Amino acid sequence: MMAREQHSVLDPGTLDGAGQPRPTADTGRSARLAARLRGRRRWLPPLLVVVLLAQMAAAMVTTAVQQTPTIDEPVYVATATDYLREHSLRYNPEHPPLGKLVIAAGVALARPHYDTSYHGDQGEVGRHLLYESGNDPWRLMFWARLPVIVLTLLFGLVTFAFARELMGTARGLAALALYACSPDLIAHGSLATLDVPAAGFLLTSVWLVWRARRRPGRYVPLAGLALGAALATKMSTLPAVPVLLALTVLSVGHARGGTRRGRLALGAAHAAGAALVAVAVVWAAYLAVDPRLRFTPADSVPVVHGVRGHLAELMPFPESYREGMRIQFAMEDYPWQGFLFGRLYTGSLWYYLPAALLVKTPLGMLALWAAGATAVVAVRRLRPAAPYLLLPTAVLLAAAMDGSRDFGTRYALFVPMFLAVAAACVPALPWRWAAALTGALVLFVAVSSLRTFPYYLPYSNEAFGGPAETRLRLHDSNVDWGQDLGRLADRLRQRYPGERIWLVYKGSGVPSYYGIEAADPRRANARDVHGLLVVSDTSVAKARGGLAELIDSSRPIDEVGHSITIYRR
Repeated sequence: MMAREQHSVLDPGTLDGAGQPRPTADTGRSARLAARLRGRRRWLPPLLVVVLLAQMAAAMVTTAVQQTPTIDEPVYVATATDYLREHSLRYNPEHPPLGKLVIAAGVALARPHYDTSYHGDQGEVGRHLLYESGNDPWRLMFWARLPVIVLTLLFGLVTFAFARELMGTARGLAALALYACSPDLIAHGSLATLDVPAAGFLLTSVWLVWRARRRPGRYVPLAGLALGAALATKMSTLPAVPVLLALTVLSVGHARGGTRRGRLALGAAHAAGAALVAVAVVWAAYLAVDPRLRFTPADSVPVVHGVRGHLAELMPFPESYREGMRIQFAMEDYPWQGFLFGRLYTGSLWYYLPAALLVKTPLGMLALWAAGATAVVAVRRLRPAAPYLLLPTAVLLAAAMDGSRDFGTRYALFVPMFLAVAAACVPALPWRWAAALTGALVLFVAVSSLRTFPYYLPYSNEAFGGPAETRLRLHDSNVDWGQDLGRLADRLRQRYPGERIWLVYKGSGVPSYYGIEAADPRRANARDVHGLLVVSDTSVAKARGGLAELIDSSRPIDEVGHSITIYRR
């Protein structure tokens, strides 16, 4: 009745032929303004994605140009160069070739001189390539690291896409922010190593299997490609294979109707197809290096007996892959030294990786990981995603915890990738301030990450004293991986010119190349060691005997990159 009364008082001249109000100048301007605002909103998410990835790229590039080669990098760069020049599988068989082929893309652009007449083990070949062949190691390392930087950024897009499908664009941006601000991902994404590529390929495979819940015919083969890429990068991804195949069965069963037995049969067929694609990718990676698959290792391959030896023999991969598995198994039997919370030990601790992650993960990120894992289990509409996000993470972490090498969180880089997606689900919890809390914690993570710039490798969170105190609790690639030799040379030249230098350096760099003329104090009488005693923090953590006495009788006066300590004697 009221509506009719209101309509009756309108001026007939303002009505169109259908009796509806005619558009006025004011309503036209309002419509154009609304359309303009909608257009801006459409551009805002892509702009934020670009901003987040650009800041990550800036952090990684800055890190890459300032750091000298870490311990593993010369081996990978030399192997990549050998792939390009000699098409040989002789070096570094303990790791499959795909990650090194990625590195080779950058090496090809650097066009280094490669001395094919030089013979040595893979570490010696890497040192010869960088420092004894007329190449500029700064330039060569930058180009070798660049493809890994690009790949790390692409995996950020996968993280965003995965989270957006679960929770929408805004929550996808939160996941991307966690990924882009992760100190571990920035640190290792800026190196010519294999850890980020392997973890990223696994994340991509799981995301594609998740998408197969709607279109299995399209996404299962793509998931097989990504799984094969992970297997062709690092053998530590092998425990993920049964998990990915089981998730494939689950996805296909969800997408197809019919009886339970029929869904299982169809899912098993798709999983078998994905496995075949993955195996084909591994073979393709080896064939890309040498189409004849010749394998004459530069170093001897150990003999491995028992179940592990039979397992290596049964793998449907090239001989070089199977021999690499034997090398990895033999390395697991070596009595490595570890360091955790001030304790030096031989062997491994099952809780080492969780403890290291607790130290080296921003506090806000830890809180969001825990809340996100809770959300995907507790919130009904998110439960289907729980096995895709939590099961691969749990299985891979359990396998890594069972390993014998307590060297760093780089063995668990899949954790910040998968749990960044889970963290995007926190606003779905029935908490009044869940969304605001998520935003605040993401901001806290960003600030913590920014404060450590450009020293991402030795990062630890505020509860453990920050990067300056990581050396008190962890060692090796958590803190000191040889990355600060160039910075040390600059510091000695600027602050301590002309002083006598005694150096204990843990790394693959050659100190004399950077202008550091030093002697090894472990080969001298303690009474003759005077001046500056410079020690890598990993060597400090593991110091015993004469070196420990030298350190104890010296006074710390400076530090470089939170990884090298300078003492006065």
